[in-house]
Amino acid sequence: MSIRLLLVALPVLTALAVPAGAAAGDHVPGEVIVRYEDGTSPRAESAMERRSGTDAERALPGGSEQLAIEDGESVHETVAELRRYPEVAYAVPNVKAHAAAFTPNDPDFRLQWNLFDTFGINMPEAWELAALRGAPGGRGAVVAVLDSGVAYQRYKRFRRAPDLRRTTFARGYDFIDNDRHPNDEFGHGTHVAGTIAQATNNGLGTAGIAYGAKIMPLRVLDTRGLGDAAAIARAIRYAARRHADVINLSFEFSRYVEAVEIPDVLSAIRFARRRGSIVVGAAGNETDVRVAYPARAEQVLAVGATTVRGCEAEYSNAGKDLDVMAPGGGWDAPNTRSQWDVDHCRPDAGGRNIFQQTFVRDGWVSRFGLPRNFKGTSMAAPHVAAVAALVIATGRLGPDPTPKMVEDHLKGTARDAGTVGFDRFYGWGIVDAAAALR
Repeated sequence: MSIRLLLVALPVLTALAVPAGAAAGDHVPGEVIVRYEDGTSPRAESAMERRSGTDAERALPGGSEQLAIEDGESVHETVAELRRYPEVAYAVPNVKAHAAAFTPNDPDFRLQWNLFDTFGINMPEAWELAALRGAPGGRGAVVAVLDSGVAYQRYKRFRRAPDLRRTTFARGYDFIDNDRHPNDEFGHGTHVAGTIAQATNNGLGTAGIAYGAKIMPLRVLDTRGLGDAAAIARAIRYAARRHADVINLSFEFSRYVEAVEIPDVLSAIRFARRRGSIVVGAAGNETDVRVAYPARAEQVLAVGATTVRGCEAEYSNAGKDLDVMAPGGGWDAPNTRSQWDVDHCRPDAGGRNIFQQTFVRDGWVSRFGLPRNFKGTSMAAPHVAAVAALVIATGRLGPDPTPKMVEDHLKGTARDAGTVGFDRFYGWGIVDAAAALR
């Protein structure tokens, strides 16, 4: 959506105690593991294997044997037969383990390819890892969302989005109306905040990436999605002074805006950086032109957008200032610049957008739902902001990582795309939340 301002589940193998009567899918078919009592001769072992219709495949560390079943009997029949020999210390199926990946019960999680699909950000494993590290959903991190506000409170005509009822909020501010009620009047900010921290596993709506993090709502865009440099600069400093760990900027200035025209915004970004906040920005939606400000600033992690097929999105900006990619939805760009593009981009095959609960307008009435039209680098940036919050909250890089440490870590654990290494159309690759927490 163009907004102008204008287990360890590593994957861990969980120790599973599966009985001999477990379902067939719980073990490797045609194999058993046996350990003989100490002192059993090789000749006796061979005799028992012959009589049980098995054949030794390999010796395992610790003294047991992996056997292949040769006579067509089932695993459990073979296990039972081997256990009848007094020389057998134990005989068991070759039990399968599975990654301890958390799948939430939110009914519309199925629509969120961006979180779990092949070219999503690998959230099921990441959620499990965050919990194992003592910070489920990024609990303890604060993410400032500079946007059109958030549907986060009941105030006058405003209501809280149902799927944000369990989300916690830091004190925010409305830099458009200059009051302490930064409620959303456009829908964009609620969508962005939902990607970051919508309630998860609550049986309602969609899931949020850092569902345990605290959102600081700062309204800098009006009812049409427009804002100004002065309000943005004030809001960035507000967030930094109040110790926001991450500041998300899902908006862009026109490509014609240069650094000399927004000195207060750039000064505020440098201030936030010195205060320890990592600033994440949308690269812009003008199709391969250079990254737009504020994301172009050196102190901002610039995020481009990818599609369900892992291709650069057709609207996403590019260039040397691009840092990483994340799902933004929409159609594939017609790229043939690299083998990655040739293998992944299908510009005529359609695409899928990004779903989060926000409000939708029906005439003069507003209600909450899952609009189908949200796509853009505005949608990609909060993926990265939320993963940064998870990295910080879990202590993955220590108790107080610098913004540069977090940025370098996200780049270093991103899934390479495009040409090998840095690519001006894919940056350092597609952010991978699980890899960032391993």
